[in-house]
Amino acid sequence: MTAPLRTDPARRVTDGTVTGTPRRWLRLEAVTLVAGALIAYSTTNQPWWLIPLILLVPDVIMVGYLGGTRLGAITYNLAHSTPLPAAVIALGWWQHEPLILAFGLVWLAHIGMDRALGYGLKYSDHFQHTHLGRLG
Repeated sequence: MTAPLRTDPARRVTDGTVTGTPRRWLRLEAVTLVAGALIAYSTTNQPWWLIPLILLVPDVIMVGYLGGTRLGAITYNLAHSTPLPAAVIALGWWQHEPLILAFGLVWLAHIGMDRALGYGLKYSDHFQHTHLGRLG
């Protein structure tokens, strides 16, 4: 009798989603991003009512899904990853423009909020297929 075949976990094929402890760490990282962005926002001297006003602005980019899931995933991921808001923050800081800096910080807070709630970067096959798992 032969021993049962053991599957090497490192070679397991997945749908690209993070699971287990790394997923929990990513969500903790997201909460930290929200907190850090809001703490930094407090130094801009911008009004707090501005946050709910612009918090969901990055979600407007989801109109890309009207062009299909591939275009939607590209535009969504562009608006929901940190390089663009980091560039906006750098521009606001460099130009001494607290409103631009504040916008970039709220954008980062939005990304952190989405990740903490389980909304990850999208794959092109379906809106609900994210790097943090399937939505719904």
